Amino acid sequence: MRERTAFHDASFVSEEPAFPHAHVTVLAPFPPDALDRAAAIAATTAAFDFTLSRVAAFPDGTIHLVPEPDAGFRALTDAARRLLPEVQPYWGRFEPVPHLTLDRIGPDTGVDSTRASVAGLLPAYGRAEDLVLTWWESGACRVLGRFPLSS
Repeated sequence: MRERTAFHDASFVSEEPAFPHAHVTVLAPFPPDALDRAAAIAATTAAFDFTLSRVAAFPDGTIHLVPEPDAGFRALTDAARRLLPEVQPYWGRFEPVPHLTLDRIGPDTGVDSTRASVAGLLPAYGRAEDLVLTWWESGACRVLGRFPLSS
């Protein structure tokens, strides 16, 4: 993900080793002054396992991996929306769907070429153990807080 981020805009590559370039968004935009609510969300959600094996694309051209099962990510998003009812996910553009963004469809990039580029990495097995609040800004991407999910 660092490589694809750098390809599109290197100013969004964080030098912070713990910065999760590859991630599944729970709620964006998440207010950076809501660390206490992020901690509460994490404390009430159990850690969970998931698999990434299917490449798909949204109608807007975002190519992504689909986490399966996605129930744990949906539970995190639901908890965040309950504690932050004032936040419009994705600025009201669309409802959140759990996914790990890989790329965007473009002149030299498509679902098939992206699938081929990650084929040797899939399936990937993961365990969601932390809720990480990040700040994305050109030249200043960083972790604002890391909150362990309950065990």
